[in-house]
Amino acid sequence: MLGAWYIWWRWTESLNPDAMVFSIVVASAETLSYLGTLIFFHDIWREGDTLSQIPPVSRQTAGLDGEQGEILVDVFITTYDEETAVVEPSVVDALNMELPQNVRAIVHILDDGNRSDFRKLAQKHGVNYITRQSNIGFKAGNLRNALFETSGDFVLICDADTRLFSSFLLNTLGYFRDPKLAWVQTPHWFYDIPEGEPWSDWVSRNFGSWGLWASKPLSWITGKSHVGADPFLSDPALFFDVIQRRRNRNGASFCCGAGSIHRREAIFTSALKRKADAVALRGQKLGSQNLGALSRTVELEPYKFHVSEDIYTSMLLQCEKDSGWTSVYHPQIEARMLSPWGMHAWAAQRLKYAGGTVDIMLRDNPILKKGMPWRTKLHYLATFWSYISFFWVAAMLLAPVVSLVSGMAPVQAYSIEFFARFVPVIVFNELAMVAACKGHSIQPGRIMSVATLNIQARAFWMVLRGQRPQFPPTPKTPLVKGGMRYAFSSVCLLVVMLASAIFGAAMVWLGVDGFTLSLLIVNLFWLTWNMLAVGRIVLAALWHPKTELDTPLKEDEEFAHATC
Repeated sequence: MLGAWYIWWRWTESLNPDAMVFSIVVASAETLSYLGTLIFFHDIWREGDTLSQIPPVSRQTAGLDGEQGEILVDVFITTYDEETAVVEPSVVDALNMELPQNVRAIVHILDDGNRSDFRKLAQKHGVNYITRQSNIGFKAGNLRNALFETSGDFVLICDADTRLFSSFLLNTLGYFRDPKLAWVQTPHWFYDIPEGEPWSDWVSRNFGSWGLWASKPLSWITGKSHVGADPFLSDPALFFDVIQRRRNRNGASFCCGAGSIHRREAIFTSALKRKADAVALRGQKLGSQNLGALSRTVELEPYKFHVSEDIYTSMLLQCEKDSGWTSVYHPQIEARMLSPWGMHAWAAQRLKYAGGTVDIMLRDNPILKKGMPWRTKLHYLATFWSYISFFWVAAMLLAPVVSLVSGMAPVQAYSIEFFARFVPVIVFNELAMVAACKGHSIQPGRIMSVATLNIQARAFWMVLRGQRPQFPPTPKTPLVKGGMRYAFSSVCLLVVMLASAIFGAAMVWLGVDGFTLSLLIVNLFWLTWNMLAVGRIVLAALWHPKTELDTPLKEDEEFAHATC
């Protein structure tokens, strides 16, 4: 309500007639940001966890055909170019899972690289090895190939680095007592995110004991007690524990691939329906009478062949309202994974996420489909909105620069009337965010929205030109060299921002007409915040993991260090 009050005032009373175009651009950006806030609050309005149950003890209680026999789970560990040192711990942990009564699990290495050392790895641990001659469909094609070579009732999907907890099946199979449950998604937990070092230790190491007084101010300014902690803002706790978890109340949490378990029947039923619809549509367009022959030209895609096959497939299934398939988000962590280490891995992952989501939004938007419930559509609108926000975030990012260089303000005046409307919105929005996000830090998300502007813009432009997003796997090993090339645009932007601050201050000092002290103070405040956000990506590019050259390892840490 406070936001609506402020936006109404911005459009009806505060536009600056001396800089109308600039004022309208900024007011439009504020309006779109406000709408995004409303959509986000709907996204995370309340929790609605699905009641967990004990695992089914018979095929009948699991909603499977046949009253006799065991329940079979296929564990798929997908790999393409990862080292065996990354995959082997995943295989070992999958073999060590505790199995519920009457449940048997078979572990499969799905090697899309067709490598002899992985065949030997499978033989070493007594697991199944599956490969193919082509990479059509990439990960989705790899999964499809394995589905045709296996027969498990349920399919547990793992990436190369997914290390399952022994409790995974004990805590997830119980949901499948619902015969219409299609899949269960669990949170991702990156167990290798750098913890950094306390500011006091960092200051002492670099500046000596005389600078220790600065450690507390630095901690307050950055909002972090440790320097170098989570340099690439990889911690997904806010996304999984707040966004995904609260979408579950409307059955709208989506599949994230790794750490999910699927009912085979649901996968193939949905794929067959999509194929039948595609054949019928092509038949209408081509006027074909022989639908049988046409059907052979349409590939069956249990998981949609796409760079974001996980979210895309779950969206399509949730559009099939008549099928009755549902999903569950299981809020407890049941596996651990490796985070992207290095700017190359970070940029590849972010471009993949952005490109895949934008491609779905522009080419096959589920919001426009009839079968998806409207509440679910609002949840996906929040996802799409976040990936096109670079349009208005960029406008608000550059607005202080324009003001400090030109002397133009986006409002008639930075008056008491302006602050009386603006400050309450900011304060209460911040309080609402803190309350809603359950103690998880909200700053990384805000920083990321600025730090990834160029990546989101690039992804949008690629899709708009008709260039389909690629399928590169996120590197699983540290690549810390050459990171500055990914931060070059951020460095240039920081230079422009700093220059505008110096220019604006000089104009106020010289008393140039239009450059007022209030304009300088307000825009320097926002410029400082923007520079901190942009600068975070530069710091990430300069980051490197601590080694024994930096800090001698204790004897009991040597094994963990070598393993990492």
